[in-house]
Amino acid sequence: MNLLHIIPYYAPAWAYGGVVRAVTDLTRAQAAAGHTVHVLTTDALSPAERITAETDLIDGVHVMRVRNRNNWLRGKLNLSTPIRMGTAAQRLIEQHNIDLVHCHEVRTVENLRVTPVAQRLGVPVVVSPHGTLPYGTGRTGIKQVWDRVFGRRLLVRFDGVIALTANEAADARAIWSGCGVPLADEQIGLVPNGVHLDDFAALPDGDPFRAQWQLGEGPVVLFLGRLHQRKGLHLLIPAFAQVVSHAPDARLLIVGPDEGMLATLQVQVREFELAERVVFTGLLTGDDKLAALAVADVFALPAVGEGFSMAVLEALACGLPVLLTPGCNFPEVVEAGVGVVVERTVDALRDALVPLLTDADRRARMGRLARGLVAARYTWPQVVAQMDATYTAITELAGK
Repeated sequence: MNLLHIIPYYAPAWAYGGVVRAVTDLTRAQAAAGHTVHVLTTDALSPAERITAETDLIDGVHVMRVRNRNNWLRGKLNLSTPIRMGTAAQRLIEQHNIDLVHCHEVRTVENLRVTPVAQRLGVPVVVSPHGTLPYGTGRTGIKQVWDRVFGRRLLVRFDGVIALTANEAADARAIWSGCGVPLADEQIGLVPNGVHLDDFAALPDGDPFRAQWQLGEGPVVLFLGRLHQRKGLHLLIPAFAQVVSHAPDARLLIVGPDEGMLATLQVQVREFELAERVVFTGLLTGDDKLAALAVADVFALPAVGEGFSMAVLEALACGLPVLLTPGCNFPEVVEAGVGVVVERTVDALRDALVPLLTDADRRARMGRLARGLVAARYTWPQVVAQMDATYTAITELAGK
């Protein structure tokens, strides 16, 4: 198929979180499977930086970038101001005989510009919400205003929804219904994220990383993600403070870019006298991120409103047991014996961390199973096959 993906940010804009990683890896896997894959995005690299190249070929994926007029709005309100996005989309669709347009996230200016073009040209359009639908996971007022102003006009242009989980499918039904747009069960496909196992097959030696960040020799709890309130670090830090009496040599390693929480979290660290036990590295990519995964013994994400976390999948691919909360939407880790899911409270997190940090044999057993779970269900070739079937079903239903 000739595919066109629409997304506000794309590799190497890793500062914008797991959606960038998920879409980059999906498109890379689709190209490897023989599809012709185009991506139309903006030049946003981070809230303060831009990507200079207007076109790129990244791992077989053809990337075109238009200028994002205001990067401050992109970073502050998660709102793009792309220039000539519709014109660029029309050119790509017509020149490359695009068979299907796949939009990522729902409430974007990119989608407002591209979907009417695709509709006019008779090209089917699907959308992946990536965990952004619920009002209760941040930017509630902006989402509500968006849905009142643009909701129906935009949602009727999508021929189908590709949800990461059953919970996200239910969220889609609720949002579409609230905007007065019907959404049949047949218009919804369930396709998870995936990982490239080869990317995690040979992790680097973690000793230099331990020395660089003064992590000592004890067990390391890793948080990998944006420093945003919904990620739950404000709960993980006090939980960890209550764990150190049981695991005095443990460390909490916090890896990710700040999205408004760093100062508050640093105050917590001082209040709990954890300055020598909690490490903030900022955003890490490439070998540095792999080194962080290599030194970790437990991965923790006490988040709410996750779609299907790429960070969790990467941790499992590295053989790490995971500590999650229900908002991570990943109950399979309990069924597979590779993690625990607890309520999003300090006490529950503490009670789960203690046995994980004090029982190395248990961690080892869970870790061995973790990579097997990913290999069995969540590799990108498997996900691409599911995505292909979903594309076909939605396209046939739409009659396009």
